[in-house]
Amino acid sequence: MTYTLTLQDIAPVTHDTYQLTFNRPEDFEFEAGQATELTLQKEGWKAESRPFTMTSRPNDKHLEFVIKSYPDHDGVTEQIPTLGMTDQVKVADPFGAITDHGPGVFIAGGAGITPFISILRKQQEEGATGSRLIFANKTDKDIILQEMWQSMGGLETTFVVSDQDDTAHVKGKLDKTMLSQMVDDKEQPFYICGPSGMVDDVRTALKEIGVAEGRIYTEDGW
Repeated sequence: MTYTLTLQDIAPVTHDTYQLTFNRPEDFEFEAGQATELTLQKEGWKAESRPFTMTSRPNDKHLEFVIKSYPDHDGVTEQIPTLGMTDQVKVADPFGAITDHGPGVFIAGGAGITPFISILRKQQEEGATGSRLIFANKTDKDIILQEMWQSMGGLETTFVVSDQDDTAHVKGKLDKTMLSQMVDDKEQPFYICGPSGMVDDVRTALKEIGVAEGRIYTEDGW
């Protein structure tokens, strides 16, 4: 089934990432962490659908997406900054491998943070505590919604920055050594989302430090 959404607001959250707010059809239901195939209703783009995660909570009255624009890809995300009020998109029924399995360790790379926005917002609304966010990016300016994460009660945050020497955050690449220093409880859920190579590397590292595969939930390709 497809649904037509009308853009109500668009605002930058980093130098290349935007928060888009749409109306929500009454019969569009989803779980925190799920995505949908989104198609711009602009000439030349109506046959180009791409998966994007809903970043609003399942009980919110609006639908929200946080989308990183890649101008060098010459694709759908390049068009995001050009959208204006009342522009429309079509979305399909939701899907996705990552949903809320309770408080745990959330490990994200870049735009892979998006499934965790809805899940951690939902957990905060429910009063759940004990989650930790480990968020890897190239530079400080790439950190999506940093202030929101730092203001969330009950959430411990660690930002890892690989390509900026003067960062105030943890400098380096997220690897087995770093994870072993950050992870004490290996019996909790571990959520991973990011580029495919990063997801594979982190999954392997977690297993090597003693996390059971059944406690690892992944989504890649971001």
